[in-house]
Amino acid sequence: MSTTAAAASTPQPIGRPLWRKLIGFNLLTAVILGVGGYYLGWFIGHQISGKSFEFQTATDENDVALLLAYFFGVVGFLIGLGFANYPVSRLLGKPASLREKEEQGIGRYFGLCTDHKVVGIQYLVGIGLFFFIGGLNAMLIRTELLHPVPTFVGPNQYLSLVGMHGTMMMGMMTSGILGPFANYFVPIMIGARRMAFPRIEALTFWLLMAAGFILVSTIFFGGFPTGWTGYEPLNDQAVMGMDSYICFFALVGLSMCLLGLNMMATIITMRAPGLTWSRLPIFVWSVFATSVLMVLAAPMLIATLLMAALDRTISTSFFVAGGGGSSYLFENLFWFFGHPEVYILALPGFGIVLELLPVFTRKPLWGYRLAVSGMLGVSLLSFFVWQHHLFVSGINADLRPFYMLSTEIISVPTGFIFLCFMGTMWKSRTSFTVPMLFCVAWAFNFLLGGLSGVFLSDSPSDTDTHGSFFVMAHFHYTIMGGLIFTFFAGIYYWVPKMTGLRFNERLSKIHFWSMFVAFNSTFLPLFVLGMEGMPRRVSTYSPSLQALNVWVSISAFVLGLSMLVFLVNAVYSLIFVRLRAESNPWRSKSLEWQVPTPVPVNNFEQIPVFDSDPYDYGTPLTVGGAPATAGA
Repeated sequence: MSTTAAAASTPQPIGRPLWRKLIGFNLLTAVILGVGGYYLGWFIGHQISGKSFEFQTATDENDVALLLAYFFGVVGFLIGLGFANYPVSRLLGKPASLREKEEQGIGRYFGLCTDHKVVGIQYLVGIGLFFFIGGLNAMLIRTELLHPVPTFVGPNQYLSLVGMHGTMMMGMMTSGILGPFANYFVPIMIGARRMAFPRIEALTFWLLMAAGFILVSTIFFGGFPTGWTGYEPLNDQAVMGMDSYICFFALVGLSMCLLGLNMMATIITMRAPGLTWSRLPIFVWSVFATSVLMVLAAPMLIATLLMAALDRTISTSFFVAGGGGSSYLFENLFWFFGHPEVYILALPGFGIVLELLPVFTRKPLWGYRLAVSGMLGVSLLSFFVWQHHLFVSGINADLRPFYMLSTEIISVPTGFIFLCFMGTMWKSRTSFTVPMLFCVAWAFNFLLGGLSGVFLSDSPSDTDTHGSFFVMAHFHYTIMGGLIFTFFAGIYYWVPKMTGLRFNERLSKIHFWSMFVAFNSTFLPLFVLGMEGMPRRVSTYSPSLQALNVWVSISAFVLGLSMLVFLVNAVYSLIFVRLRAESNPWRSKSLEWQVPTPVPVNNFEQIPVFDSDPYDYGTPLTVGGAPATAGA
């Protein structure tokens, strides 16, 4: 009998029925256990508080029940994904696999997977989903501000919209770059086969997704009136929607802390031979600096929210003035986290810009060590400036000069980043690809954000502009202009490596130019509105400001349409047409572009040995004494 005939006569394995595939630890099981845990916590909460068990949440103000419902719901959700399997197996003395679902097709994206590349793509899609939800809230806000009096939603609903938009963006985008790009590429860039703690890496993603859905659920509990800062005493006085805010940010803080810890452990302990600190890619340095901020700042947020939750549930008085507490204490604790949070958002953007510049200028990165010192300097000084948020909140007048000075000084290491940017661009033959266009736009936007921040760091001028649209314009130029533009630069630059597919070039440039023009058309006029005295988070304003508000709203709608252009491009290029990308379309010398596409599960057949600088574009890159393409 021939081999072919024998193979044909051998019974072929029959695939498992669909109902068998659905049984196990996966997203469906997680949702079922999460819902069950939610109602279990709701029931226990009513037993503890002594109130009758009710499902009509609109009339049932029971903070204990809702907080316990969220807690048990998240625990059930994580158990359903399989996060309890490993510790339970070890407790029972059973061998447990160190790897989960790393080669199981598309199903690995819908559960616990310990492949850092899968986690990176999960982050990219998950954060993108909530980014568009936050953007939709922004469109609703600008629709309301088309008129000087409330017409679309009431004042309370408007506050909830503003709060959801700000909280969603600030919470979810803290991992906007570290989540997808650092998880995917840092191990490859440092010559490692995996992250230091693969299960913790997966846990950070699913904690963030659970947090996002908890925040969205606040609309069923009356929303919250505090904006993204959650200030007391409004926090303690608010309806149950405030509990959603507390749980959301607590989970985000936990995710941030674990993500930063994992990144630090990976970078410190798992670098390949020859990859000294002075040879680290600049993007890895930005990830390291951001991780330090995450590990040090996020626990402060978690502790602050825990105290706020105790005030709301068991009548402690950490922040309640009537019981001896202080709402001013909440502001200090929150901003001790909140200002490093700003640089948690900004630093990874610095890293992306400086990582991409040598590729598209074909020059070594000018001032590599200066850029590293700038990033570490920003990380250090970010903990010394938080009270400039409190210049009009009762701060001791004697403290104002110190915080004015520290805020001005932090512009020095930030200026180092700009010097490196300009030095690398000087006399270069720049290729203005779509990723490079977003990097140049970052420089323009972040510069305007930094210059406008000078007025807010100065106590006398901040007295006039604090709480106005001037602050919001500065904030969006700094964060959206700094983070979101670099986020898209990373998408256009690295998605061809992550997927083997590329975006349509014409649609990509339409997306960039429409986004850049609409962004500036939206937020530049807000400086004028702020100087004219228009306050934030208020849906009523002077009729004399309506024309400018209409202009801003129309520009914001165009900005929203530019995001739809990106979405259409992604669906068209990556799903329907599936445009194939070259193995190294940017001719980059970075190690992540030297490995095969798609990247193997173990990244490298043999751990590379580094013997050259990361951005020496004047000579061929070698890894272990051989050309990089061979060494990888």
